[in-house]
Amino acid sequence: MMAPIKFGVGQSVLRKEDDALIRGRGRYTDDHAPVTLHALVLRSPHAHASFTIDVSKARTLPGVAAILTAEDTKDLGGLPCLFNLEDHPFTGPDYPILAAREVRHVGDAVAFVVAETVAQARDAIEAIEVDWKPLPSVNGLVNAVAKGAPQVWAKHAGNVLFDVPIGDKKAVDAVFAKAPVVAEVKIVNPRVIINYMETRAAICEYDAKRDYMTLTIGSQGSHRLRDILCDNVLKMSKDKMRVICPDVGGGFGTRLFPYREYALVAFAAKKLGKNVKWAADRTDHFLGDAQGRDNVTHARMALSEDGKFLAMDVDLMADMGAYLSTFGPYIPHGGAGMLPGLYDIQTFHCRVRTVFTNSVPVDAYRGAGRPEAAYVVERLVDQCARKLGMTPDAIRRKNFIPPKAMPYKTATGKVYDSGDFTAHMKRAMDVAGWKEFPKRAKAAKKEGLVRGIGMATYVEVCGTMGDETANVAVGADGDITILIGTQSTGQGHHTAYAQIVAEQFGVAPERVHIIQGDTAKVATGLGTGGSASIPTGGVSVQRATRQLGINLKELAADVLETSAADLEIDGGVVKIAGTDRSVSFADLAKKADPSKLNASETFSSADGTFPNGTHLVEVEIDPATGKIAIVNYVIVDDFGVTLNPLLLAGQVHGGTMQGIGQALMEQAIYDPEDGQLVTGTFMDYALPRAADGAPISFETHNIPCVTNPLGVKGAGEAGAIGSCPAVMNAIVDGLYREYKIEHIDMPATPERVWMAIREHERLHTL
Repeated sequence: MMAPIKFGVGQSVLRKEDDALIRGRGRYTDDHAPVTLHALVLRSPHAHASFTIDVSKARTLPGVAAILTAEDTKDLGGLPCLFNLEDHPFTGPDYPILAAREVRHVGDAVAFVVAETVAQARDAIEAIEVDWKPLPSVNGLVNAVAKGAPQVWAKHAGNVLFDVPIGDKKAVDAVFAKAPVVAEVKIVNPRVIINYMETRAAICEYDAKRDYMTLTIGSQGSHRLRDILCDNVLKMSKDKMRVICPDVGGGFGTRLFPYREYALVAFAAKKLGKNVKWAADRTDHFLGDAQGRDNVTHARMALSEDGKFLAMDVDLMADMGAYLSTFGPYIPHGGAGMLPGLYDIQTFHCRVRTVFTNSVPVDAYRGAGRPEAAYVVERLVDQCARKLGMTPDAIRRKNFIPPKAMPYKTATGKVYDSGDFTAHMKRAMDVAGWKEFPKRAKAAKKEGLVRGIGMATYVEVCGTMGDETANVAVGADGDITILIGTQSTGQGHHTAYAQIVAEQFGVAPERVHIIQGDTAKVATGLGTGGSASIPTGGVSVQRATRQLGINLKELAADVLETSAADLEIDGGVVKIAGTDRSVSFADLAKKADPSKLNASETFSSADGTFPNGTHLVEVEIDPATGKIAIVNYVIVDDFGVTLNPLLLAGQVHGGTMQGIGQALMEQAIYDPEDGQLVTGTFMDYALPRAADGAPISFETHNIPCVTNPLGVKGAGEAGAIGSCPAVMNAIVDGLYREYKIEHIDMPATPERVWMAIREHERLHTL
């Protein structure tokens, strides 16, 4: 069978999803508009307070259908944390659907108002009487673990959920005691607010006759939401709930979790016997959706005098916020497993502490622990180079795991199957003109500007979500339909899966249809997260398509009176090789047993895949203003196999811009005195625009993954992983080159850079 060149794997097929979206024909949750009641959430204005609430007056207002408080929802379960430690199990606090008597962060939900119109619901919110009694609060990791700090939860002394080791502390201490050289960094990975384009929304349609709910929610997976809501919160049979995920305007991890409002619209709809709709405004998003990152880390490396890494020791604290979100504690603990990076470091230890503060809960955000890990190790490696007077590339080259060592088991138990890390670093340096940088720096200095150049080499783990099943079927018209439990939030799954089918059947993408995000149509699914859709879902689609092809050849063999071994499939027909005798998929569909017209396959990658690469950045710093300009950005990645270069570039560019945003401007700031979210609007929270980046030179240096049948390694999060350390290493390179400033934390805002330069000047004029 000849692979179709035009549509198959490896081709830059245009996204088939885009035509409807750019014409305004997308269908998002808020576009779904049955006759409904409208809901709003009353949120706490205090970071920590006890309260009593009186909704009697508000319930009498025109149009008000219901006002729910903790008393009304007391029989509901709380939002669960789905992660625990086998060796150090912990018990987290309850995460109630509505807070009762005490709130623990600004934005904590205390009442759910349902009315005929949004305006009437807003009037009722204003009429609710709450008697607040503020309590001491704490924000910021360092503040939260300080002696005498206010306690978020009485049962968690010192505000610590768990304090656990990874690796061999004794062995690490022994190496450090004798190490000729020790380098260290103390860095902050600031909290960020995700801000996808489409805010969350949920609609529940309730059928009283069947006692059946249909929830429409823009999320990263319908099955997980249904199962958690039914099993843990609403305590009802999953057979009584259908969850539909229509078009979704961005996810980035934060849309994977269940939220309070999903349970509340379902509870209210059943209570009232009417449809209920809730749609977040941007303030709801800032105060109610899980936030990301927020680590404080002290990392040390023991080195030989010639730059060989001998041991690594890390102390990592991660902010959980006031409650434990679905995977919250897993993010720092799982991310710590990637701290050795691409380097041959067999003596390793990390202390991981998860800490409560009076803030919005923290959970997975694009990369989910791996960007934090890459940021730590890559900042530390550059510091090692400065300590020894080595170049950043030389110290990396000396310590990279060599290709001949593959498969390589890290000190944290990860098994890298393939990779040539020196090769993609060298290629990035060549593309970026690394050797000619001194000339450019000299020219910039004549203009009163400071240039810096920096790199980050990274590795991450993908595809560990679990089993994913795909069903591939031929319809009456001969078109192909794929049912799968992954959920596109903008990645281009419809196009990617169509290419996998095209590779085997030679049909145009327009003839391949994807059904996702509907628990009534798709039997199972884990949703999309951890760059798992193609490494797991793609393999399932490939295998199911292959099995369907076998079925179709058997059917066609009977029709064409020949052996199945003599048949080939191309262009939606089955034909006898070397002849003009054929039968179309549509004709087979008319004659065949329907059970032969589809095939299902399941795949899981328990060990994951390990994409890796190099980001190389050149920046220009204006000492007079502190403003940073990115003047060159080069990426060379190893993604194993490229399914669609166009989709891949889009994913890498998008993730890179998110990392640039965090490096240069994004930070959620809470007032240390009263716990208010100071950066609670777009007037205060900066997001990157196109001008804040630079044209990105992107290419791949792929080495197929040995453990994945497609050879792919995953790519959705990679841009966000390599970007932060590369940008910051470039900035620090410039500041050190000109002022001997060795450290600056994200975000490197103009003010922060300007102050660092002024402080240097002050110290050197004393």
